Amino acid sequence: MLENAPFDPVATGRAVIRSPIAGSLATLDEAGNPFATLVTMATLPDGRPILSLSDLAVHTHNLKRDPRASLLLVAPGGEGGNPLAGARITLVGTFERSDDPHVAWRYALHQGKAASASALPGFHYYVMNVTGSHLVAGFGNIAQVPAEDLIQDLSDCEDLLAGEKMVVEHMNDDHADAIALYAIKLLNQPGGAWRITGCDPEGIDIATSKLRARLPFPTRATTVAEAGGYLKSFAKQARSLEQ
Repeated sequence: MLENAPFDPVATGRAVIRSPIAGSLATLDEAGNPFATLVTMATLPDGRPILSLSDLAVHTHNLKRDPRASLLLVAPGGEGGNPLAGARITLVGTFERSDDPHVAWRYALHQGKAASASALPGFHYYVMNVTGSHLVAGFGNIAQVPAEDLIQDLSDCEDLLAGEKMVVEHMNDDHADAIALYAIKLLNQPGGAWRITGCDPEGIDIATSKLRARLPFPTRATTVAEAGGYLKSFAKQARSLEQ
């Protein structure tokens, strides 16, 4: 986000949600007390968080008894130096278990695992249905972002959703050089083995083993063709900057 750009709570909140690989989960114990734990996470194309939870964990038992919870996510950079200077968002909502293969695929990619990786024995995926949020993105940049604004409506994006896996795998298998150029030339990131970890109507998520970044589309893409057009345009733009 540009330093002089006006504060956009929706765009900022969505960006913070997609960037971390871990967050703090607060569930309710048997006595109704908040119980906070560290969990790994990813997101669905609409921005809903995905967690991989052990059946033996206290937080999983808590969610099975009461699905209400909150999830604190911190954008990269906010965990060092002055931790209160970084952007962070607290999500409120409920969790439900999911056996959808696409959930597993998105989680594996975001966590830097093979796309074919399955959940560890005794672990299952849980998706958060967000009902509210509290965003803090620097001094004076504080907002309660409604869930209906924070989580994308993808009802008009069936073509892109159906083709997301194909787009991501094609780019990672055949155009790794272009993805690296996206990171280096368009996002000012260091070189590395960059790969795409997700494609949604608003942009793509890319990552190395240690870094995460996001490249937004100029306008919303609802089809594979529209997303592919943007990716080709990004590659052309990035290559022009090599001259």
